[in-house]
Amino acid sequence: MVVMTTVRRAVLTLSAAPLGPDNPLPALHLLDGAAAPAVDERAALPRDMARQLGHAPLRTLLPTRVRDGYGRARTPVDLDAIVIENERLRVTVLPGLGGRVQSLFDKAAGRELLYRNPVFQPAAFALNGAWFSGGIEWNIGARGHTTLSCAPLHAAVVPAPDGGEMLRLWEWEPLRDLPFQVDLWLPADGAHLRAAVRIRNPHERAVPTYWWSNTAVPEDRRILAPAELAWQYGYERALRRVPVPAAPDGPDHTYPLRSTHAADYFYEVPDGRRRWIAALGEDGTGLVQTSTDVLRGRKLFLWGSGRGGRRWQEWLTEPGTPGYAEIQAGLARTQLEHPTLEPETEVSWMEVYGPLAADPAAVHGADWAAATGCVEEALGRVLPREEVEAAYALWRERSADAEPGAALAAGSGWGALEVLRGGYALPGTPFAEDQLGAEQRPWVHLLRTGALPEAEEGAVGRTPVSGAWRDMLETAPADPATEYHLGVAQWAAGDLAQAVRSWERGLKNASVRWPLLYCLAVADREGGHPRRAAERYAEAFEEQCGGDPLVTAALGRETATVLLETGAAAQARTVLERLPEEVRARGAFRFLEARLLLAEGRKDEARAVFDAGFEVADLREGAEVLGEVWARITDEPLPDAYEFRMRPS
Repeated sequence: MVVMTTVRRAVLTLSAAPLGPDNPLPALHLLDGAAAPAVDERAALPRDMARQLGHAPLRTLLPTRVRDGYGRARTPVDLDAIVIENERLRVTVLPGLGGRVQSLFDKAAGRELLYRNPVFQPAAFALNGAWFSGGIEWNIGARGHTTLSCAPLHAAVVPAPDGGEMLRLWEWEPLRDLPFQVDLWLPADGAHLRAAVRIRNPHERAVPTYWWSNTAVPEDRRILAPAELAWQYGYERALRRVPVPAAPDGPDHTYPLRSTHAADYFYEVPDGRRRWIAALGEDGTGLVQTSTDVLRGRKLFLWGSGRGGRRWQEWLTEPGTPGYAEIQAGLARTQLEHPTLEPETEVSWMEVYGPLAADPAAVHGADWAAATGCVEEALGRVLPREEVEAAYALWRERSADAEPGAALAAGSGWGALEVLRGGYALPGTPFAEDQLGAEQRPWVHLLRTGALPEAEEGAVGRTPVSGAWRDMLETAPADPATEYHLGVAQWAAGDLAQAVRSWERGLKNASVRWPLLYCLAVADREGGHPRRAAERYAEAFEEQCGGDPLVTAALGRETATVLLETGAAAQARTVLERLPEEVRARGAFRFLEARLLLAEGRKDEARAVFDAGFEVADLREGAEVLGEVWARITDEPLPDAYEFRMRPS
């Protein structure tokens, strides 16, 4: 008897650090990704890669907010989950955390196919901050982990192409302003999870797009892909072409633990070759991922065996937990590229994930061509290429536009706002008016009346920044709140001078001045006027201090940092001392205290802060600042607890 596939709600209990609130300040800071990376042999690049390399990088994270309110204290927490199951596989999905596939359990073999993190510990790896390791994640927007990493997606049951049940996840991606969906299902007798993905561009303009599906696997596997060349990209931000499995001057990187330093390897899969990547253990078994040809890129990310990589692995889970590597699949050869999605078009494909067994002697042999050939042959036996292509065609015909049934989870209301404004028809992914919430109400009011509603001055909610919203703000009555939001939208569009003029106009009549002063301070800092920026930061903090405690902490941290960078240590000390004791006890502020003590010439006391121990919960991936400050205190080796450097010294 064949057991039918079921889709059901469940609860997953994990030791988890709470996400906490988003940073209340607008994400105005300009990103440093505008410059294309250094490239060896630029003239030899494939034409499409050369065209897309460094194309249309993000200027800012607007309209999103930075998610940095989490800590590192974990307690047992019940997380909403959705389980897709047949007699061969059990798939656990977390709709409230980016639709992450948290587990892919092979029931026949009795083993987990993914790296399954035993804890939920946010860390500053996503474009906008909070991210967590493990499972399969869906990255859309721009290079990096998506801003939706820890955000809820809409979820519902939809009829699958084979007549069974399928889970649909969908949301509106904010950075590129694009709706997308991920359909997950298991055929009744299937041993492989199918994931059909669609990204739509409903606009009358072309949009740079990006997609990389990211799968965490145990790092004691060999990673195999059908390629003899790869593009290596490390934390030195240089791209170079290297042979696979090993460069003449390096280790066999297909075994993640043989490398010392973290690096990306983007595999050059020849045109016409089946696209797949696998992570197989000593016995030749493990996980394979394959797809239709639209998803052309394949990548390995490894942490390496160096101190920094090991420390990051500990940081993302708990001591004693085995490490992981990432195998990924994307729309372009590398993650430094952003292909163009033409107006009123879409792109879609199918991915498949599941168990694979191949001859271990060949898999781990010295003959790379024999190893990959063996894996591809094994994949062809259990999952022929034609079967995947046929399943994709059937999904397009029967299921891609199928309307969802009863909701299993709710995402944000921002997609509903965009559909209300643009009147878009998006079969299969409803963004209905009943999804609109409090955050969207001011913008519905603007849409319907031509003006923002009267609001408490100083409220700094999220600003939609697309051209259509910017146009509406430009014609709305010019009160201080409108000038604030207009300036944010202009800043996001790259019209920096006009943004400053809007904020300066708003400042003239504002009774609550700190939001506009903050924006002008950031503009000064980004524009190369650090002392004026410091003055405006200090003025904004002086006015706001004592108001919303979330704003006070976020603004105080930035203000003290800028004052310290401009040599105003005494003013920075005053700002820090005005913050509540609970805030100053956090790791980020303890580190700021150490930097301030060093600036005051109190080196021994700065050293004592390090000796006492602190953890900067939102330390950015690849950050070297802890080591830099330590080196100013002492020439002793950096303690392991602070070793997060990801490149050769």
